[in-house]
Amino acid sequence: MPTETKKDQIGQLLETSRTIAVVGLSSQKMRPSYGVSEYMQGAGYKIIPVNPNEKEVLGERAVSRLEDIREKVDIVDVFRRPEFVPEVVESAIKIGAKCVWMQEGVVNEEAAKRAREAGIFVVMDLCILKEHAKRFR
Repeated sequence: MPTETKKDQIGQLLETSRTIAVVGLSSQKMRPSYGVSEYMQGAGYKIIPVNPNEKEVLGERAVSRLEDIREKVDIVDVFRRPEFVPEVVESAIKIGAKCVWMQEGVVNEEAAKRAREAGIFVVMDLCILKEHAKRFR
């Protein structure tokens, strides 16, 4: 896919999305997941923390799994190691997410292929904060 087309698709995705489920979001302020989610929340997105080890992050009640979310999720933002991505993709398919976004350093081609086959837009090895800031700040 040409870079320009992908950029346009990412911009469109960020413009039309409102809810981001952040898999692996930690309440530890020094973790990248926290800073990125705090930024996205400040940019007007609803953040849903998905982490069985957290009760609440950034003022939002955390859930253990994507399947526990009771509202429409636009983007599943993944802060997990690549080997955990296939199970996240399966859950994203079940909940009907529009996009699976694997953060910088998270690459799993097989999981990406599975998501695309299910009609889910995939962004891999890019930071959602940096991509948003490039377009909207």
